[in-house]
Amino acid sequence: MEKIVEKELVPISNKIALTIEEAAEYSNIGQNKLSKLLKMPRCPFVLYVGKKKLVKRREFERFITESIEI
Repeated sequence: MEKIVEKELVPISNKIALTIEEAAEYSNIGQNKLSKLLKMPRCPFVLYVGKKKLVKRREFERFITESIEI
C-alpha cells in the first residue's frame, strides 16, 4: 500500500521569500506590476534563485510602507 503524504501549507506571513503570485495576493498589487518592480536596478526585495525571481517579504513590506506611489 502506497502512503500519501500531504504537503503542509505554510502561511504567507511565515515565509521569508514569496513567489510573484504569492506577493501579488499578499499585497493586492498585480503580477505584471510586480514583475516590473523586480526588474528595477538595485531592487531591494528581489531574490534570484537560478533564473527564478522571488520576493523577499520583509524588504517588500518595507518598500510598500515607505512608498506613497508605485
